[in-house]
Amino acid sequence: MKSAEITSTKSKTTTVIGYLVVAMLPIYLAFGLAVAEPHSEQGESVRLLFVHVPSVLVTYSAFLVVLFSSAMYLRKKTPYWDLLAGASAEVGVVFCAVLLFSGAVWGRPTWGTYWEWDPRMTSTAVMFISYLGYLAVRRMDLNPTVRSRRAAVLGILSFVNVIVVHYSIDWWRSLHQGRTFDQGNVQIEGWYLFSFSLGLAVFTLSGLWLLIHRFRTLYLERQLDLVDLDSAIAERKSEAKTKVSP
Repeated sequence: MKSAEITSTKSKTTTVIGYLVVAMLPIYLAFGLAVAEPHSEQGESVRLLFVHVPSVLVTYSAFLVVLFSSAMYLRKKTPYWDLLAGASAEVGVVFCAVLLFSGAVWGRPTWGTYWEWDPRMTSTAVMFISYLGYLAVRRMDLNPTVRSRRAAVLGILSFVNVIVVHYSIDWWRSLHQGRTFDQGNVQIEGWYLFSFSLGLAVFTLSGLWLLIHRFRTLYLERQLDLVDLDSAIAERKSEAKTKVSP
């Protein structure tokens, strides 16, 4: 995708993705809420699996894009990678909030409380806060190049905590259940697996839709800032010429 082609936040790709999500969403909800039977131990609360786990996977993916884009920005110094990192971080924070909320709701009937200072939950909260800090750095009133460089470094360092979150249940004793997919062995089957797969598809496509839209929005905002800057420079040059005229 060439930058010059971006004239609005909408594109053919986002239109197709949007239609797919709209078409798949009712099927996903029907199977997740009605077709899949209640769990023998967790009952109806297990349906949060179809929201919680997909949101985890999309969060990881979004922050992985931040890592890669940040590294590419430090290497290439091109605005494209900086904007992609920023857009992906925003998407990741949104889905991280969803996984924290769904995990807390799921924890209430399972553990008897919405929150425990469990290694997985605590490290996830730290991950959420660290990427909020990353977004805050991107909003700082600094020279754009300096700001982008600092954000890129933070985007790389923040991914360390993503690794901690993923392996927290292996490194420490945890109330949190093991990974749904452990070394390729699927722990769910039947309508649960089908509903989960639909949920993963819906969440992934939704995340991609948000990422493209947000990237295009950030690009258009940057172009507007450049136009304003060019206008300000031209105005200053005009004032300077007026002052030196006899």
